[in-house]
Amino acid sequence: MSDNRAFNWDDVIQNDSSFVLLPEGTYPFTVKTFERGYHNGSDRMPACNKAVLTLEVDSGSLGAVELTENLFLHSRAEWKLCEFFTAIGQRKKGEALTMNWNAVTGARGMAEVGIREWKGKDGSLRKSNQIVHFLEPAANNAQPAPTAGFTAGQF
Repeated sequence: MSDNRAFNWDDVIQNDSSFVLLPEGTYPFTVKTFERGYHNGSDRMPACNKAVLTLEVDSGSLGAVELTENLFLHSRAEWKLCEFFTAIGQRKKGEALTMNWNAVTGARGMAEVGIREWKGKDGSLRKSNQIVHFLEPAANNAQPAPTAGFTAGQF
C-alpha cells in the first residue's frame, strides 16, 4: 500500500531519496506491479494504451533498484512487447501470442539496462536507467554472469 499523500506544514518527514543509477549491463528483474495506462500521443508514438510496469532489478551489490517501464500497445512497439513476453517465458521467439497481462505481476526475466541522458528544464544534464532490451530465456542461460553490477551467488 502506497503512502501517497500531501503533507501538512507540521508533518514529520523521514524518507530520503533511494535513487541509484545502475551501470549499463544485464540484470535479472521481477515485475513488481502492472498498471493499465494511456499514452496521449507524441512526435514518436501515436495515442495508444500502455502498460506501466514497475520492475525490481537485482543489481547485486547495489541492492534491489526499481525501474518504471512503459510498454506501448502499438504496432510501432510490437517488437518490445514481443521481447518482454518472451523474456518472462509467456512466449517463444517467432510465435504469436495473446498477451496475458493477468500473469505479468511476479514474472521474472533478464534485461539489458542502459543509461538515458537528457537536459532538465533547468538546462542541467540528467541521467536515468532504461530498459534497452528484454532478453530471451535461452540467451540468459548462455551467459555465465551479467555483464555489470550483478554476480550470481554473491551477496
